[in-house]
Amino acid sequence: MATAALDIAVRRPKRESRWRRALRRHPTIVFGGTILGLMVLIAIFAPYLGTVDPQSVSPARRLRWPQEQWWFGTDMMGRDVYSRTLYGARISLIVGLGAAALATAGGLLLGLLTGFIRWFDAVLMRVMDGLMAIPAVLLAIALMALTKASLENVIIAIAIAELPRVTRLVRGIVLTLREQPYVEAATAAGTPLLRTLFKHILPNTLAPLLVQGTFVCASAMITEAILSFIGAGTPPNIPSWGNIMSEARSIFQVAWYIVLFPGVFLSLTVLSVNLLGDGLRDLLDPRLSRRL
Repeated sequence: MATAALDIAVRRPKRESRWRRALRRHPTIVFGGTILGLMVLIAIFAPYLGTVDPQSVSPARRLRWPQEQWWFGTDMMGRDVYSRTLYGARISLIVGLGAAALATAGGLLLGLLTGFIRWFDAVLMRVMDGLMAIPAVLLAIALMALTKASLENVIIAIAIAELPRVTRLVRGIVLTLREQPYVEAATAAGTPLLRTLFKHILPNTLAPLLVQGTFVCASAMITEAILSFIGAGTPPNIPSWGNIMSEARSIFQVAWYIVLFPGVFLSLTVLSVNLLGDGLRDLLDPRLSRRL
């Protein structure tokens, strides 16, 4: 009897760990979240990672190639590219997260209203169509031309440029949900509009909105780098990845490493956010889930 029980215990397959199960089912979430988490840690603990003042100028050590003392080399003013690259992670993450938060919050509010109020939908969506006719980068450049260069204005300009896409997404979801029987029953029962929106409609928009927010975050980081690269973004004294590459473009053939390192960091960060968004889409949308 004891031998039979022992044989059953031996034959029983080992229980799969939670980490392996998550990695098998949603590897993009694991990889994207890990890389993004590393970037966040780099941005937070940049002063403790062997960096110096990113704005410290030393003409005597200008254009030094990567070596033991300067891991990423120095730029045309003798500033440490390693320190500037690590501190630049703060700017990209702040812009990406800030623009995504503003765009998703504004798009959620406008999408809920346009999906339920017909006259408001007819007016506002024509404005959104006009904004979507302009490329997001050009719209952000135009908005920055009307204001002074600052981190806050960059976030607002990018959020306004991304707002129409989020609004149209939420509006489409609301138009589908408003025809559902439970929403029609709530309306027939005399439920106030705001209660219907926040109790029956809003919870069903959060999953696709979260996925869209990740793509807005990635797009915002790229747009910030483009704006800074052409001189329409953050002030030049702020060590952002776009500013670093912009200052080095004139000497690219002499010191290409100045462009390489911030470009690699920017690419990895955007890639991690996109992977995270793809994984969340597979996880939250049952029609795309690999488990079905």
